[in-house]
Amino acid sequence: MTASGLRIVLAGSVGSSRLTLQALLRHRANVVGVLELLPDDSTKVSGYARLHDVAAEASVPCVGFQKLNEPNIVEQVREWQPDLLFAVGLSQLVKAELLSVPKLACIGFHPTRLPRGRGRAPVAWLVLDATPGAATFFVMDEGADSGPILVQEPFDVRPTDDAEQVTAALEQAIVRALDHWLPSLLSGEWNPQPQDDAAATYHGKRAPEDGWIDWSRSAREIDALIRAASRPHPGAFTFFKDRRLLVWRAELDTSTPFRGVIGRVLLTDPQRGFLVQTGDGVLWLNEVAWSGGDSPKLAVGQRLGYVVEDEISQLKSRIAELEKLIKG
Repeated sequence: MTASGLRIVLAGSVGSSRLTLQALLRHRANVVGVLELLPDDSTKVSGYARLHDVAAEASVPCVGFQKLNEPNIVEQVREWQPDLLFAVGLSQLVKAELLSVPKLACIGFHPTRLPRGRGRAPVAWLVLDATPGAATFFVMDEGADSGPILVQEPFDVRPTDDAEQVTAALEQAIVRALDHWLPSLLSGEWNPQPQDDAAATYHGKRAPEDGWIDWSRSAREIDALIRAASRPHPGAFTFFKDRRLLVWRAELDTSTPFRGVIGRVLLTDPQRGFLVQTGDGVLWLNEVAWSGGDSPKLAVGQRLGYVVEDEISQLKSRIAELEKLIKG
Protein backbone atom coordinates (compact mmCIF):
# COMPACT_ATOMS: atom_id res chain seq x y z
CA MET A 1 0.00 0.00 0.00
CA THR A 2 1.45 3.38 -0.98
CA ALA A 3 0.71 6.78 0.46
CA SER A 4 -0.07 8.35 -2.89
CA GLY A 5 -1.52 7.48 -6.28
CA LEU A 6 1.12 9.60 -8.04
CA ARG A 7 3.14 7.38 -10.33
CA ILE A 8 6.82 8.30 -9.91
CA VAL A 9 9.95 7.43 -11.90
CA LEU A 10 13.44 8.35 -10.73
CA ALA A 11 16.57 8.71 -12.89
CA GLY A 12 19.99 9.21 -11.38
CA SER A 13 23.64 8.32 -11.03
CA VAL A 14 25.12 9.56 -7.73
CA GLY A 15 24.63 9.67 -3.97
CA SER A 16 21.92 12.34 -4.14
CA SER A 17 19.97 10.10 -6.54
CA ARG A 18 20.16 7.20 -4.13
CA LEU A 19 19.10 9.34 -1.15
CA THR A 20 16.12 10.66 -3.11
CA LEU A 21 15.01 7.16 -4.10
CA GLN A 22 15.35 5.97 -0.49
CA ALA A 23 13.30 8.93 0.75
CA LEU A 24 10.54 8.32 -1.81
CA LEU A 25 10.30 4.69 -0.72
CA ARG A 26 10.50 5.61 2.98
CA HIS A 27 7.50 7.91 2.50
CA ARG A 28 5.66 5.11 0.65
CA ALA A 29 5.55 6.93 -2.68
CA ASN A 30 4.33 4.95 -5.69
CA VAL A 31 7.69 4.51 -7.44
CA VAL A 32 6.95 2.59 -10.65
CA GLY A 33 10.40 2.64 -12.25
CA VAL A 34 14.05 3.55 -11.77
CA LEU A 35 16.67 4.51 -14.35
CA GLU A 36 20.31 4.20 -13.31
CA LEU A 37 23.31 5.46 -15.25
CA LEU A 38 25.67 2.66 -16.32
CA PRO A 39 28.73 4.51 -17.64
CA ASP A 40 31.59 2.83 -19.47
CA ASP A 41 33.92 4.11 -16.75
CA SER A 42 32.25 4.87 -13.42
CA THR A 43 35.45 6.47 -12.06
CA LYS A 44 34.77 9.41 -14.38
CA VAL A 45 31.44 10.12 -12.63
CA SER A 46 32.13 11.99 -9.38
CA GLY A 47 30.28 10.35 -6.50
CA TYR A 48 28.87 7.55 -8.66
CA ALA A 49 26.28 5.34 -6.92
CA ARG A 50 24.22 2.38 -8.08
CA LEU A 51 20.44 2.32 -7.60
CA HIS A 52 19.50 -1.22 -8.61
CA ASP A 53 19.81 -2.74 -5.12
CA VAL A 54 17.50 -0.15 -3.54
CA ALA A 55 14.99 -0.66 -6.35
CA ALA A 56 15.20 -4.46 -6.12
CA GLU A 57 14.56 -4.45 -2.37
CA ALA A 58 11.33 -2.51 -3.03
CA SER A 59 10.41 -4.69 -6.06
CA VAL A 60 10.66 -1.68 -8.38
CA PRO A 61 11.87 -2.30 -11.96
CA CYS A 62 15.28 -0.76 -12.69
CA VAL A 63 16.68 -0.10 -16.17
CA GLY A 64 20.23 0.97 -16.96
CA PHE A 65 21.11 3.69 -19.46
CA GLN A 66 24.05 5.62 -20.85
CA LYS A 67 22.16 8.42 -22.61
CA LEU A 68 18.95 9.47 -20.89
CA ASN A 69 17.32 10.88 -24.02
CA GLU A 70 17.82 7.78 -26.19
CA PRO A 71 14.53 6.69 -27.88
CA ASN A 72 14.44 3.36 -26.04
CA ILE A 73 14.75 5.08 -22.64
CA VAL A 74 12.08 7.65 -23.51
CA GLU A 75 9.82 4.80 -24.61
CA GLN A 76 10.48 2.91 -21.37
CA VAL A 77 9.44 5.97 -19.35
CA ARG A 78 6.27 6.23 -21.45
CA GLU A 79 5.44 2.61 -20.64
CA TRP A 80 5.70 3.39 -16.93
CA GLN A 81 3.17 6.25 -17.42
CA PRO A 82 4.56 8.50 -14.70
CA ASP A 83 2.93 11.55 -13.22
CA LEU A 84 6.37 12.73 -12.05
CA LEU A 85 9.90 12.04 -13.25
CA PHE A 86 12.66 12.87 -10.74
CA ALA A 87 15.99 13.50 -12.52
CA VAL A 88 18.50 13.81 -9.69
CA GLY A 89 22.29 13.85 -9.85
CA LEU A 90 22.61 13.78 -13.63
CA SER A 91 24.88 15.95 -15.74
CA GLN A 92 22.83 15.07 -18.84
CA LEU A 93 20.11 17.53 -19.82
CA VAL A 94 16.56 16.24 -20.00
CA LYS A 95 15.43 17.17 -23.50
CA ALA A 96 11.98 18.34 -24.57
CA GLU A 97 10.65 14.92 -25.64
CA LEU A 98 11.36 13.35 -22.27
CA LEU A 99 10.24 16.47 -20.38
CA SER A 100 6.82 16.09 -21.98
CA VAL A 101 6.28 12.46 -20.92
CA PRO A 102 5.22 12.84 -17.24
CA LYS A 103 1.62 13.99 -16.79
CA LEU A 104 2.49 16.52 -14.08
CA ALA A 105 6.17 17.47 -14.29
CA CYS A 106 9.83 16.54 -14.32
CA ILE A 107 11.54 17.39 -11.04
CA GLY A 108 15.19 18.35 -10.98
CA PHE A 109 17.70 18.90 -8.20
CA HIS A 110 20.46 21.46 -7.64
CA PRO A 111 22.63 22.10 -4.54
CA THR A 112 22.68 25.91 -4.61
CA ARG A 113 20.31 28.61 -3.42
CA LEU A 114 18.60 29.03 -6.76
CA PRO A 115 18.27 31.30 -8.62
CA ARG A 116 21.90 31.88 -7.61
CA GLY A 117 24.46 29.34 -8.79
CA ARG A 118 22.66 27.83 -11.76
CA GLY A 119 24.74 25.65 -14.05
CA ARG A 120 27.64 23.23 -13.84
CA ALA A 121 29.96 21.86 -11.11
CA PRO A 122 27.98 23.43 -8.24
CA VAL A 123 29.79 21.70 -5.36
CA ALA A 124 33.23 22.78 -6.61
CA TRP A 125 32.04 26.37 -7.02
CA LEU A 126 30.48 26.34 -3.53
CA VAL A 127 33.86 25.31 -2.10
CA LEU A 128 35.79 27.88 -4.14
CA ASP A 129 33.44 30.70 -3.16
CA ALA A 130 32.72 29.47 0.41
CA THR A 131 29.09 30.45 -0.09
CA PRO A 132 26.06 28.72 1.52
CA GLY A 133 24.29 26.04 -0.51
CA ALA A 134 20.79 24.59 -0.51
CA ALA A 135 19.19 21.28 -1.41
CA THR A 136 16.75 22.56 -4.04
CA PHE A 137 14.11 20.53 -5.86
CA PHE A 138 12.44 22.35 -8.73
CA VAL A 139 10.18 21.86 -11.75
CA MET A 140 12.36 21.29 -14.79
CA ASP A 141 11.94 23.32 -17.96
CA GLU A 142 14.19 23.68 -21.00
CA GLY A 143 16.40 26.21 -19.22
CA ALA A 144 19.35 25.54 -16.91
CA ASP A 145 18.04 25.05 -13.34
CA SER A 146 15.49 27.79 -14.02
CA GLY A 147 12.13 26.22 -13.20
CA PRO A 148 9.83 26.96 -10.22
CA ILE A 149 11.09 25.81 -6.82
CA LEU A 150 9.28 23.10 -4.86
CA VAL A 151 11.46 22.95 -1.74
CA GLN A 152 14.76 24.53 -0.71
CA GLU A 153 16.70 23.45 2.37
CA PRO A 154 19.80 25.57 3.11
CA PHE A 155 23.12 24.33 4.44
CA ASP A 156 26.32 26.14 5.42
CA VAL A 157 29.67 25.94 3.67
CA ARG A 158 32.64 26.79 5.90
CA PRO A 159 35.74 28.52 4.50
CA THR A 160 37.83 25.41 5.25
CA ASP A 161 35.41 22.83 3.82
CA ASP A 162 36.46 20.56 0.99
CA ALA A 163 34.24 18.93 -1.63
CA GLU A 164 33.76 15.81 0.50
CA GLN A 165 32.58 17.84 3.49
CA VAL A 166 30.24 19.96 1.38
CA THR A 167 28.81 16.80 -0.19
CA ALA A 168 28.13 15.38 3.29
CA ALA A 169 26.36 18.60 4.36
CA LEU A 170 24.41 18.56 1.10
CA GLU A 171 23.26 14.98 1.63
CA GLN A 172 21.98 15.82 5.09
CA ALA A 173 20.08 18.77 3.61
CA ILE A 174 18.55 16.49 0.94
CA VAL A 175 17.14 14.22 3.62
CA ARG A 176 15.72 17.20 5.56
CA ALA A 177 14.22 18.72 2.41
CA LEU A 178 12.52 15.51 1.30
CA ASP A 179 11.25 14.59 4.76
CA HIS A 180 9.71 18.06 4.96
CA TRP A 181 8.26 18.22 1.46
CA LEU A 182 7.31 14.70 0.39
CA PRO A 183 4.40 14.28 2.84
CA SER A 184 2.79 17.42 1.37
CA LEU A 185 3.45 16.32 -2.21
CA LEU A 186 2.05 12.84 -1.64
CA SER A 187 -1.06 14.27 0.03
CA GLY A 188 -1.82 16.27 -3.12
CA GLU A 189 -0.18 19.65 -2.48
CA TRP A 190 1.49 21.20 -5.54
CA ASN A 191 2.72 24.76 -5.14
CA PRO A 192 5.91 25.49 -7.12
CA GLN A 193 7.24 29.05 -6.70
CA PRO A 194 8.73 30.84 -9.74
CA GLN A 195 12.38 31.86 -9.54
CA ASP A 196 13.46 35.48 -9.81
CA ASP A 197 15.41 35.43 -13.08
CA ALA A 198 16.75 38.93 -12.40
CA ALA A 199 18.65 37.54 -9.39
CA ALA A 200 20.09 34.54 -11.27
CA THR A 201 23.82 33.82 -11.47
CA TYR A 202 25.51 31.06 -13.45
CA HIS A 203 28.51 28.78 -13.08
CA GLY A 204 30.40 27.27 -16.01
CA LYS A 205 31.64 23.74 -16.55
CA ARG A 206 34.68 22.44 -14.68
CA ALA A 207 36.72 19.55 -16.08
CA PRO A 208 39.40 17.31 -14.50
CA GLU A 209 42.17 19.35 -16.14
CA ASP A 210 40.93 22.44 -14.25
CA GLY A 211 42.45 20.89 -11.12
CA TRP A 212 45.97 21.79 -12.35
CA ILE A 213 47.97 23.62 -9.66
CA ASP A 214 49.75 26.78 -10.74
CA TRP A 215 52.35 27.21 -7.99
CA SER A 216 52.75 30.90 -8.86
CA ARG A 217 49.28 31.54 -7.41
CA SER A 218 48.85 32.33 -3.72
CA ALA A 219 48.73 29.65 -1.04
CA ARG A 220 45.10 30.57 -0.31
CA GLU A 221 44.07 30.21 -3.95
CA ILE A 222 45.85 26.86 -4.28
CA ASP A 223 44.35 25.61 -1.01
CA ALA A 224 40.84 26.51 -2.26
CA LEU A 225 41.49 24.70 -5.55
CA ILE A 226 42.69 21.57 -3.73
CA ARG A 227 39.59 21.57 -1.52
CA ALA A 228 37.27 22.12 -4.49
CA ALA A 229 38.85 19.35 -6.57
CA SER A 230 39.07 16.86 -3.70
CA ARG A 231 36.97 13.70 -3.35
CA PRO A 232 34.51 12.85 -4.78
CA HIS A 233 36.04 14.93 -7.61
CA PRO A 234 39.13 13.80 -9.59
CA GLY A 235 41.63 15.75 -7.45
CA ALA A 236 43.96 18.71 -7.84
CA PHE A 237 47.27 17.83 -9.44
CA THR A 238 50.79 18.89 -10.26
CA PHE A 239 53.67 17.13 -12.03
CA PHE A 240 56.78 15.56 -10.55
CA LYS A 241 59.36 13.48 -12.42
CA ASP A 242 57.09 13.55 -15.48
CA ARG A 243 54.25 11.90 -13.58
CA ARG A 244 50.93 13.37 -12.45
CA LEU A 245 50.88 13.87 -8.69
CA LEU A 246 47.46 14.22 -7.04
CA VAL A 247 47.02 16.49 -4.02
CA TRP A 248 44.00 15.52 -1.94
CA ARG A 249 44.46 17.62 1.20
CA ALA A 250 46.46 20.72 2.10
CA GLU A 251 46.87 23.12 5.00
CA LEU A 252 47.71 26.81 5.03
CA ASP A 253 50.75 27.82 7.09
CA THR A 254 51.05 31.42 8.25
CA SER A 255 53.57 30.88 11.05
CA THR A 256 56.62 29.03 9.63
CA PRO A 257 59.32 31.65 8.93
CA PHE A 258 60.50 30.09 5.70
CA ARG A 259 60.91 31.37 2.18
CA GLY A 260 61.99 29.52 -0.96
CA VAL A 261 61.69 29.15 -4.71
CA ILE A 262 58.14 28.82 -6.01
CA GLY A 263 57.14 25.16 -6.32
CA ARG A 264 60.03 23.77 -4.26
CA VAL A 265 59.63 21.54 -1.19
CA LEU A 266 60.93 23.49 1.82
CA LEU A 267 60.33 21.07 4.68
CA THR A 268 59.00 17.55 5.26
CA ASP A 269 57.14 16.31 8.32
CA PRO A 270 55.76 12.80 9.05
CA GLN A 271 52.42 14.22 10.24
CA ARG A 272 51.93 17.35 8.12
CA GLY A 273 53.46 16.22 4.83
CA PHE A 274 55.43 18.56 2.58
CA LEU A 275 55.77 22.34 2.89
CA VAL A 276 55.83 24.00 -0.54
CA GLN A 277 56.50 27.59 -1.54
CA THR A 278 53.77 29.27 -3.58
CA GLY A 279 53.59 32.64 -5.28
CA ASP A 280 52.42 34.13 -1.99
CA GLY A 281 52.86 32.11 1.18
CA VAL A 282 53.61 28.48 1.95
CA LEU A 283 51.33 25.44 1.96
CA TRP A 284 51.52 22.02 3.60
CA LEU A 285 50.53 19.17 1.29
CA ASN A 286 48.98 16.75 3.79
CA GLU A 287 47.94 13.99 1.39
CA VAL A 288 49.50 13.33 -2.01
CA ALA A 289 49.52 10.30 -4.29
CA TRP A 290 50.58 9.32 -7.76
CA SER A 291 47.64 9.05 -10.14
CA GLY A 292 48.12 5.27 -9.91
CA GLY A 293 47.43 5.41 -6.17
CA ASP A 294 50.81 4.79 -4.50
CA SER A 295 52.52 7.43 -2.33
CA PRO A 296 55.51 9.44 -3.59
CA LYS A 297 58.71 10.12 -1.69
CA LEU A 298 59.37 13.84 -1.83
CA ALA A 299 62.50 15.44 -0.43
CA VAL A 300 63.54 18.95 0.55
CA GLY A 301 64.69 20.93 -2.47
CA GLN A 302 62.68 19.02 -5.06
CA ARG A 303 60.54 21.11 -7.37
CA LEU A 304 56.93 20.43 -8.30
CA GLY A 305 55.52 21.32 -11.70
CA TYR A 306 57.41 22.23 -14.85
CA VAL A 307 59.74 25.13 -15.54
CA VAL A 308 58.33 25.87 -18.98
CA GLU A 309 61.31 27.67 -20.53
CA ASP A 310 63.70 24.97 -19.32
CA GLU A 311 61.44 22.25 -20.74
CA ILE A 312 61.23 24.06 -24.08
CA SER A 313 65.02 24.42 -24.17
CA GLN A 314 65.47 20.70 -23.51
CA LEU A 315 62.92 19.79 -26.18
CA LYS A 316 64.64 22.02 -28.72
CA SER A 317 67.98 20.37 -27.94
CA ARG A 318 66.47 16.90 -28.41
CA ILE A 319 64.84 17.94 -31.66
CA ALA A 320 68.18 19.29 -32.90
CA GLU A 321 69.86 15.98 -32.01
CA LEU A 322 67.16 14.00 -33.82
CA GLU A 323 67.52 16.22 -36.91
CA LYS A 324 71.25 15.50 -36.96
CA LEU A 325 70.59 11.77 -36.74
CA ILE A 326 68.01 11.95 -39.54
CA LYS A 327 70.36 13.88 -41.81
CA GLY A 328 73.04 11.35 -40.77
